Amino acid sequence: MNVSNGKTDSILLVSCYELGHQPASLAVPLGFLRRAGYEAEAMDVSVEGFDEQKVKRARFIGISVPMHTALRLGLRVGETIRRINPHAHICFYGLYASLNADYLLNNVADSVIGGEFEQSLVDLIKEIDEGSQVSAKKLPVLARLDFPLPERSALPALERYAKLEHNGEQQLAGYVEASRGCLHYCTHCPIPPVYNGRFFVVPEQVVLEDIRQLVGSGARHITFGDPDFLNGPTHSLRIARAMHEEFPELTFDFTAKVEHIIKYRSLIAELARAGCVFVVSAVESLSDIVLAHLEKGHARGDVGRALHILRDAGIALRPSFVSFTPWTTIDDFIEVLDFVRSHNLIDHVDPVQYSIRLLVPPGSLLVSRPGTEAWLGPLAQESFSYNWSHTDPRMDELHKQVVRIVEQAARRNEDSGFTFQRICDAAHRARGDEEMIRYAPDIAPMKLRPPRLTEAWFC
Repeated sequence: MNVSNGKTDSILLVSCYELGHQPASLAVPLGFLRRAGYEAEAMDVSVEGFDEQKVKRARFIGISVPMHTALRLGLRVGETIRRINPHAHICFYGLYASLNADYLLNNVADSVIGGEFEQSLVDLIKEIDEGSQVSAKKLPVLARLDFPLPERSALPALERYAKLEHNGEQQLAGYVEASRGCLHYCTHCPIPPVYNGRFFVVPEQVVLEDIRQLVGSGARHITFGDPDFLNGPTHSLRIARAMHEEFPELTFDFTAKVEHIIKYRSLIAELARAGCVFVVSAVESLSDIVLAHLEKGHARGDVGRALHILRDAGIALRPSFVSFTPWTTIDDFIEVLDFVRSHNLIDHVDPVQYSIRLLVPPGSLLVSRPGTEAWLGPLAQESFSYNWSHTDPRMDELHKQVVRIVEQAARRNEDSGFTFQRICDAAHRARGDEEMIRYAPDIAPMKLRPPRLTEAWFC
């Protein structure tokens, strides 16, 4: 590898998709690299496309794969990079890199780093510069890091990313992490196989300084991207208080488990006063059978309690669902639709949530659970997940119909009320109901929708 002043000629970090946010998976490692004296370039192909010139001059290329969609896109990007620059060292890093290390190393990657990867990424570059033997680093790194300030100057401007839509206006949104990993073992989640019940906080002052630089770039809203903002409630509350004291007009959102909303209900009103406008919570299902298989830590009745706690505080709930699992029945699916309608949540749920099908990646906790052989198929390595089929073929067909409806609605920019009704119709037809349940959706063009980000969430 060519070196200059002891450093690689060019370091390039690549993001393929990060939920429509300015990618923390670039900003944080860029901060580590800057502190170590390295200059690096960044490329976010989701908003700025593929820059062949950056690839050609790079000798080390890190591809961030924090989620399944990013991995599938990242594989194609990695294959393209290999053709354009066959001598570059390609490192895949992030949550889904660890889960798919064997495939990546056998096909496109020279190294793989998961878990708390940033310092290991810097160390890897140093090893390459020094001509040392480089380890493939398949095991996730679970060591507490000394975090520098994330480096955002090389990233596209916030205007290029998802915005907060609230009270009929759109505002620039920033994205930070106050913690990583998770204390819990939900069986469908990709975090437990990597973090094994551990979580790590980002120091309060680092988070606040990052928020300051985002506000300086125009952000008027902050998304806390923690897997669960209430894993460390004291830490999170201190950050929210300090942020509100310094920027009283700044709003924010976070993700939290249903059980944490209930457990820490005494904090919810203060978080609302500090500027929280909505909370994403992985409801996943209203079936206690499904929730038990997923080991979610909440029951059906808890969903309504969490909803009321948030509404009493003036915070909107934006539930996420795993709408299709091996244990979900058509009645379960329709029950979710009935719950959404009866609790006035239609505009709180992105239609894509009704199409989410259980993803079983390599290393998933579900693979070793009793009874799995009844529904689990072989690993489809090209899609980085195990195939599975429902014992009721109507559910697999309904999934295909809902996917088509959601994709059509996205192309047409259809009102969520219309989309919801079409999904209801498809579900009732699948069950064989003779009478369809109709309702009058509110589709007034000037209606104020609940607060949301302008890019729908999916994994």
